Amino acid sequence: MKIIPSLLSTFLLVVVLAGFAPTERQAASWSVDKVHSNVGFKVKHLGISNVRGDFEDYEATLNFDPEDLGTLETNVTVQIASIDTENDRRDNHLRSADFFDAENHPTMTFVSKEVRNIDGNEFEIVGDLTIRGTTKEVVLDAAFLGTAVMGDKERSAFEASTTINRMDYGLAWNNLTEAGGFVVGHDVDIIIELEAIKN
Repeated sequence: MKIIPSLLSTFLLVVVLAGFAPTERQAASWSVDKVHSNVGFKVKHLGISNVRGDFEDYEATLNFDPEDLGTLETNVTVQIASIDTENDRRDNHLRSADFFDAENHPTMTFVSKEVRNIDGNEFEIVGDLTIRGTTKEVVLDAAFLGTAVMGDKERSAFEASTTINRMDYGLAWNNLTEAGGFVVGHDVDIIIELEAIKN
């Protein structure tokens, strides 16, 4: 009878094909290494120079598969009171109701919604940015910088940036210069550099 050899051949073919079938990859959880990360910004002063600052206290979660950047999901919470522009008087002004109003709005958050336009290691992250109680959709221009192993831990790195108009979020204080320009620019560049450790 040829039924048994036929069944055996079919079984072997299924086993072989299963061995070559693509396996579904799973996004892993990663924790940010703050020692090698930075959440910062820059804004024009008098229209001719930049004031730069950082937020020293923040939490960020990442879930992604390095082989599939489309799996990336991230959630960032920044403590406004941790702002540092290397000038105490300016920092206190930024924490005040003229700008961030840290007493009533102590955090700034970003929650990703979509990854799009992936081109190699460059892509865009679409998400909701909330500052001073106002939420608006923003697009981060991002790049995946790769992975490395240190000790028994796998690490990865990203950089991302976007530009927002601070007036859209109620950070509306300003003065005019004698020439009629603004002391503080309206556009703020947000610059993020993250190194993460696989959990």
